[in-house]
Amino acid sequence: MKITTDEIIKFMRESASRPLTMREFIRELNIPTEERNSFRRLIRELVREGNIVKIKGERYGLPEKMNLVTGIVHGHPDGYGFVIPEDSKEDVYINPRNMREVMHGDRVVCRVESVRKGMKKEGRVIRILERGHKTIVGIYEPSGHFGFAIPSERKIIHDIYIPLKYSNKAKRGQAVVAEITAYPTKDRNPEGRIIEVLGYPDNPDIEIEMVIRKYEIPSQFPAVVLSEAEDISQEIAGDEIMGRLDLRDKNIVTIDGERAKDFDDAVLVERLDNGNYLLGVHVADVSHYVKEGSHLDAEAFKRGTSVYFPDRVIPMLPFQLSNEICSLKPKIDRLTMSVFMEFNRGGELLDYRFARTVINSKERMTYTDVADILKDPSPESSPHRGEGGVRGRYSYLLNDFYLMKDLCDVLRNKRAERGSIDFDLPEPDIILDLRGKPESIIKAERNIAHKIIEEFMLAANEAVATYFMKLEIPAIYRIHEEPDTEKILEFSEFVSNFGYYLKIPRPIHRMGASPPFKKGDKGGFHPKKFQELLNEIKGKPEEMLISTICLRHMKQARYSSENVGHFGLAFENYTHFTSPIRRYADLIVHRLLKDVMGKRHVIKKRLSVWEEKLPEIARQTSERERVADDAEEDIVKLKRVQFMMDRIGDKYEGIISGVTAFGIFVELEEIFVEGLIHVSSMSDDYYTFNEKDHSLAGRRRKKRFRIGDRVKVKVENVSIEKRQIDFVLT
Repeated sequence: MKITTDEIIKFMRESASRPLTMREFIRELNIPTEERNSFRRLIRELVREGNIVKIKGERYGLPEKMNLVTGIVHGHPDGYGFVIPEDSKEDVYINPRNMREVMHGDRVVCRVESVRKGMKKEGRVIRILERGHKTIVGIYEPSGHFGFAIPSERKIIHDIYIPLKYSNKAKRGQAVVAEITAYPTKDRNPEGRIIEVLGYPDNPDIEIEMVIRKYEIPSQFPAVVLSEAEDISQEIAGDEIMGRLDLRDKNIVTIDGERAKDFDDAVLVERLDNGNYLLGVHVADVSHYVKEGSHLDAEAFKRGTSVYFPDRVIPMLPFQLSNEICSLKPKIDRLTMSVFMEFNRGGELLDYRFARTVINSKERMTYTDVADILKDPSPESSPHRGEGGVRGRYSYLLNDFYLMKDLCDVLRNKRAERGSIDFDLPEPDIILDLRGKPESIIKAERNIAHKIIEEFMLAANEAVATYFMKLEIPAIYRIHEEPDTEKILEFSEFVSNFGYYLKIPRPIHRMGASPPFKKGDKGGFHPKKFQELLNEIKGKPEEMLISTICLRHMKQARYSSENVGHFGLAFENYTHFTSPIRRYADLIVHRLLKDVMGKRHVIKKRLSVWEEKLPEIARQTSERERVADDAEEDIVKLKRVQFMMDRIGDKYEGIISGVTAFGIFVELEEIFVEGLIHVSSMSDDYYTFNEKDHSLAGRRRKKRFRIGDRVKVKVENVSIEKRQIDFVLT
């Protein structure tokens, strides 16, 4: 039996006391003569991937045993960078001198060379394993017989040198895509050639296209994918319904935003004879149409998620599926996967079951309409019941909506008891004019209807994950790990400046370590401690400050084939099941559920296939989610900057939303826009940054600026390129 990469790594970690030569490897592991060539190839592949490192003397060792770190370079516009380790350990600082040959996004091996007390580790990149960019998006600037493509990603600190013959007739100021033909050295910029001229960046369509290319988001579907989508019938045949639970006579509805086009889920709540609630969450059966191994499936895996911009969506699936046959449109039969959950009046989940179903959504409801209906305390209390307006139009559903609200309140209270953290931080809603320019930016409303859908989706996702755990089968989970001990202690010290006390178990104080949050764990740090603090600060001047800092100390949620629980939600089991139109992870969960649903025995071969595939699916979907988040945030920043272009000189009141050593970030109260007061513009004193309480304090006048403080500002400058708005104090 041939040796595996995992076995090699395990041997090096547990048995090898020093770096080994290839001959020593072969001898220690007893590799047969006929397998030695394939073994050598395996070792070389591990070196290429950065799992092991080749050093002087033709020896091979583990990075962690040689003070080496493998990770991704994150550049900074000021020239320095960080290596973000793949093993989730502490970031390593790379000074500007050692960033000359590497670029933002490169996968590298770096050597940790110094660790100063109270500061980050500092290192040097010793090997580039994989380049992060083959192309860059930027603005072309000609200069005589050559030119430069200036990257729109400011974390890429190198301008790309373009010989005139490779300029593709680009003009000054045009957005271009440049292919990198030579990467940077200590003495030379990277070189490239213009492979596409996009146009001038003041065109809203070109702006979006620049972001799409910058983050390498596939925006066009290949012909074979479109062909498969077109071959799917937009009508449901009778044999497709056979064997499914028929729910077409039920008052099932969708509840979504006004601008939504893809309706993943529909809901219904009923009161059972025993007084309990029966919640039905009915999710589009996308896996019925997107078959494993198809071109549609491969493209969905590649994209990982739909990407949402203010004026458009780049879907994971073609229009024929995302907006048509898979979308739960009203008054039309649709195939679904359903979760039925019985809750008692205290919010305890008593039972759950799954079924392949067919529904016919009675109405396409919006969050606004449902919230308007629920403004009155009960369906009978309104004088307009049964008459005109939104209540009159949906009079036959009023009792259903009130029952939904009742169950929502019960589930929210139950989740709060369990310690689920609810930040409820505002999100921007960007309103565009007909030309695609921002005409207003407001705080997105989050009403009772949003909370209803949120609670119902959480419940369905938890039920599916719990089912997988009980069956003890390979699965994909949505996990959120406990914050690092250092982060918890740091946050505790921060809130103590405001007179608050974060209750931390003694083992954390004593040992400086705690186990991850998991089933049955009573010794670690429980999320309820965070929520208790957030409840205590609600309505206080420092609420925004502490909530923001608390969120920054959390880890990022991700997908994993290993279930460690969801810290923020205080759930032992959690996955994503409710949005298969726009998330590949949900599509996989549907396939898993179908494989095991209602079966006494699942074919072992099928489970072994899932066990092998799921780690890579989790990695890919997590990565694509981060890319989508970054792209969406980039567009929001762009639209905010555009909105402020004509407001230079205007004065506003705002709240300090962030404090750094180089200045103060202020969020305006009238419009949902954030800008920077650079410390260099604060000329009334010398200001120093206090990291412990996140404040800037004047040395002479002792004036202090902290998150949550109110200030008056004037718009001083707006930079499209930097995505930055500069304020000065007034």
